[in-house]
Amino acid sequence: MIRDDLSDRLIHLTRGASADEAARRFLQILSGRALHGSDGCIMGQHRCVCFSEAPIAKLSVILGNPGAHGMRYRPFGVMVSKSWLYSQGGRPVIYQAKEEYDQLPESHRHRHVTYDPINGVDFTWEREWRILRDSLSLEVNETTLIVPTRKWADKLRSDFEGNDLQMSMMTGFRGMRISAFPWHFIALEDLGVQVTEQ
Repeated sequence: MIRDDLSDRLIHLTRGASADEAARRFLQILSGRALHGSDGCIMGQHRCVCFSEAPIAKLSVILGNPGAHGMRYRPFGVMVSKSWLYSQGGRPVIYQAKEEYDQLPESHRHRHVTYDPINGVDFTWEREWRILRDSLSLEVNETTLIVPTRKWADKLRSDFEGNDLQMSMMTGFRGMRISAFPWHFIALEDLGVQVTEQ
């Protein structure tokens, strides 16, 4: 049975106080072809790269209220398959009471997320996956870029081709072939996801 609340893909969205800040972070990811780990909000200060299992069609709920739960998610990010991240060592987090953290083997403690619905601590909506890494290299053929609009996708392609052309002019190799932009995209507007770029 097919369910629209399940996905075989994982999404990493950028965050920022503004869309401009999130866009800069997105461009840094693209330039470095890597996601960098963080220990923010992770018990035990483990550095992880985090993803959400939420289907891309459900992003309107997450992006519709960018300040929900103090998370400023913005409409820029990357998507990879679960099987690819799993092969790299990524796993779903373990939602449990804070007191149960020490019961986990050391090798699994980075996966702990405190769950305490009695006191209003519930991040299960994120359906989070983590990989214990300082940095996760992104493979072009395994990664889909998430951008808010087709205009964003066109601009990235145009800037890439412009840089290649500029390089060929600077080096004097007139016959140099301008390579195609290597990434592929999903523009959220094509999925009917209403996003604000404030």
